[in-house]
Amino acid sequence: MASLSTRIIHAALSVGFSLLAVAAMAFAGASVADAESHVRPAAQETKELPTNQPSSSGPIVVAVVLGSSGTVGSDVLAPYEVFASSPDFSVYTIAAQSAPASIDGGPAIVPTYTFEDVRSGRARQPAVVVVPAVGAPEGPEETAMREWIVEQSGRGARVLGVCNGSSVLAGTGLLNGHKATSHWSRLGAFKQSHPEVQWMGGLRFVQDGRITTTAGVTSGIPGALKVMEDMTGAVEAERVGRLMKYPGWQVAATAQIPVQSFAASDIPIGLNALVPWLRPTIGVGLFNGVGEIDVASAFEVYNMSFAARAVAVGATDTVTTKHGLILLTVPEHQAPPMDRLIAPGAARAQDIDPQLRDWSASRSTPVDAFAGADGGLGFDGAIEYLAQHTDRATAVSAAKMIDYPTAHLDLPAGGASIRVPGLIALGLLLAILAGSLPVAIRSAIRRRREGHGWRLP
Repeated sequence: MASLSTRIIHAALSVGFSLLAVAAMAFAGASVADAESHVRPAAQETKELPTNQPSSSGPIVVAVVLGSSGTVGSDVLAPYEVFASSPDFSVYTIAAQSAPASIDGGPAIVPTYTFEDVRSGRARQPAVVVVPAVGAPEGPEETAMREWIVEQSGRGARVLGVCNGSSVLAGTGLLNGHKATSHWSRLGAFKQSHPEVQWMGGLRFVQDGRITTTAGVTSGIPGALKVMEDMTGAVEAERVGRLMKYPGWQVAATAQIPVQSFAASDIPIGLNALVPWLRPTIGVGLFNGVGEIDVASAFEVYNMSFAARAVAVGATDTVTTKHGLILLTVPEHQAPPMDRLIAPGAARAQDIDPQLRDWSASRSTPVDAFAGADGGLGFDGAIEYLAQHTDRATAVSAAKMIDYPTAHLDLPAGGASIRVPGLIALGLLLAILAGSLPVAIRSAIRRRREGHGWRLP
């Protein structure tokens, strides 16, 4: 009986060591992936930056908030381009501090104004406040943001919460007693943490009084168009909506969307997040005049799929977008080794910025127009490009994570990479080796005891 008990204990130790090794590798992988997605601007990047300006002098002012704890880039860039595409709106970014605001997986953004600039009258009072998802929505890092949002709402500003920006709004109390939505993956948790809010799923956006909240990430585009329609009328919203080319959108379209949940089809992205080692580095070549949504789509699909590490590269350390946003980039001469360059906003190879083409040639790095097979740009082109260079399953899952419709896309099968299966096989081998440690230790102890026995008289 003692021998059986000993064997059971040893077997349990072996299994425990193996599971501990697997858990340690998964934790390390997730930590690496998270760290690469949350890079703060270096201190030297915050000096002598260009002065940011509002997008125009339009009569309706829109303030797009940037967080202090990291901000989801698409939640900022997509609504910014929607509103800035209409001459009726003057759009600026705003933050607690004037230093560049870090963006998850993308280039930092230089704020146009600070909250104090609005309070002092240096910046125009906003009629619309756009609230993105941030790293610590209810933490002390964002106290200034929440207080300022409450101030502006109290003055009569409309509020647009994009994706998990609804968590920021819930933390302010502005959603108490109101209907709201958010990213499908967070609704269950929000119903537990904020039962005072009437959380609703299966909707692209929810409007309750002067507050509009949207579903995941790209839903900020139709959410912004809805606010635009309310403030300027259906004709202008339809005009801008045609420019945005959001699938299936029109003024009279239903807000209903499929109810989503995690499924087996999302395993490829989960594995990418847990084994980020050796994934390719993609240089995102940015240039003055690049569209905000084109920038957002390039970084969002890679940040959400974990298929590659994306690095913003430019001719200098900043670029100015189509509607005046200033983004921090890595100057070409400081860029790390890259497997490939992509050019957002370029539909064909001949549309790629000549300086970017020359630079890529000097480094013998291939450069691609970041577009679909038919030259489609924005999120259409991004999802198609991701499918082509990874696989269809990864692209479909990434689109699901950002709430982007794909039924209209003919996604290529792509080519499956051996990186993830190879790393998983290596990890399992290491786990097996870790599990064999108790046996090896027991055998070594037995041999030592037997050796001492042989030396006894």
